[in-house]
Amino acid sequence: MPLDVETLTPERIRGIQRRMVWVLSIGQVLGGIATGVTISLGALLAAHVSGDDALSGLATAGITLGAALIAVPLAATARRAGRRVSLTTGMIVALLGILVVVAATASGTFVLLIAGFVLIGAGQAANLQSRFAATDLATNATRARDLSLVVWATTVGSVLGPNLTGPGEAIGRALGMPELTGPYVFSIAAQLAAVALYLGFLRPDPLVIAAQLLRSGSTATRAAPVDRPAAARYAILAVAGAHGVMVAVMAMTPVHLEHHGASLGIIGFTISLHIAGMYALSPVFGMLADRVGRVATVLLGQGILVVSLVLAAVGQDSTLLVTAALVLLGLGWSASTVAGAALLTEATEPAHRTRRQGRSDLIMNLVGATGAIGAGGVLSWIGYGGLALVALVVVAVVCLLSPLGRR
Repeated sequence: MPLDVETLTPERIRGIQRRMVWVLSIGQVLGGIATGVTISLGALLAAHVSGDDALSGLATAGITLGAALIAVPLAATARRAGRRVSLTTGMIVALLGILVVVAATASGTFVLLIAGFVLIGAGQAANLQSRFAATDLATNATRARDLSLVVWATTVGSVLGPNLTGPGEAIGRALGMPELTGPYVFSIAAQLAAVALYLGFLRPDPLVIAAQLLRSGSTATRAAPVDRPAAARYAILAVAGAHGVMVAVMAMTPVHLEHHGASLGIIGFTISLHIAGMYALSPVFGMLADRVGRVATVLLGQGILVVSLVLAAVGQDSTLLVTAALVLLGLGWSASTVAGAALLTEATEPAHRTRRQGRSDLIMNLVGATGAIGAGGVLSWIGYGGLALVALVVVAVVCLLSPLGRR
C-alpha cells in the first residue's frame, strides 16, 4: 500500500534513505561474491571447455552482454513495480546462470557455458542498478556519496569471491563437481541470501516513494535540476568508456598471467586486488565528486586509467607490475563510474531517470562485451602490452569530449 506522503517529512525520508543504503550495501556484498568468482574463473573455464585461449574472453563478454540485455528490462520493471521486484528478479536469473555454468562445464558444452555466463550477467545488472537505487531519495548534496557507499560494499563480496577458489576447489572435489566450478557453491548460497534480503527488507521501496513524492509535488526532497541531455550523454560516454577499458584488460589478465606461469592462487589474488581497487575507495571518489564536481572526478579517473595502461604495457612480463596496473585500473574505473552515475542522475529529470539509467547500463555493458570479445583477439595478435596501448584510445576519446559534460 502506498505511504501517505503527508507523513513523509524530510527527517523520515532521511531515515528511510539510510536504511535503504544499508540494505543495498548488504545486497552488494552478497552479489559481489558471484561476480568475484566469475571474474576470477570465467576466462579459465571458457579456455578449458573450448580448448582455445582465444575464446577465453567470451566468458566476460557473455556476462557483460547478459547485463546489457537485461539492463533495460530491469529498469522498466523498476519503473513499474519498484526496485525490490527488479533487484530480486536479477538475482534469481543470475542464480539460474550459475547452475547452467556448472552443468555446461560438466558436459563440456561451450555454447551452454556462454549461455550460463549471459544469465549470470543479470546479477551484474542488478548490482549496477543498486547504485542508482541508492540515489532515489538522495539530494544533490549527498547523491554521489550515497551511491559510492553502495558501490563500496561490493568490495567485500568481490574480493572474497576470488579468494574462495582454494576452499571451493576442495568442496567441489568432495561434492564431485566439475573441475574449477567448486567456488560456485559459495556463489549459489550468496545469491539465495540476496534474494531473501531484497524480498524481505527492501521495504518501503525507495523508487516507489520517490514516484509518490513526484506525483504529489512534495518538497520533502529537493527537486532535480532542469533536464540536461548533453551532460547526461557525456556521463553515459564516460561510464561506458571506463567500463570497456576495464573489462578488456581485466578479462585477459588471468590468461596472460597463466601463460607466465602464475598459479590459480596468484591469479585469484591479483583479481581480488583489482576488484578492491574498483570498489574500496569509491566513497572517497563519491565525496570528491560532491565537492569538486562530477566532470573533474571523471577526468581524474581517466588520468588514473592512463597510468594503469602504460604500466601494464611496460611491465607486462612482471606479475608484480601487472598486479599494480590492475589495482590502478580499478581505481580509474571507480572514479569515472561513481562520478558519471551521479552526473547522469542529477542531469535527468525524475520522470526519465530509470529509463536513462537503464540505457546507460545497456550501453556500458555492450561496450564491455565488445571489449572483452575483441580483447582475446588483440591478446593473440599483439600481446597484453599491445592490448593496454589500444585501450588508451578510448581514454583519449572520453577526455577530448569532456567539455560536453561541463555545466
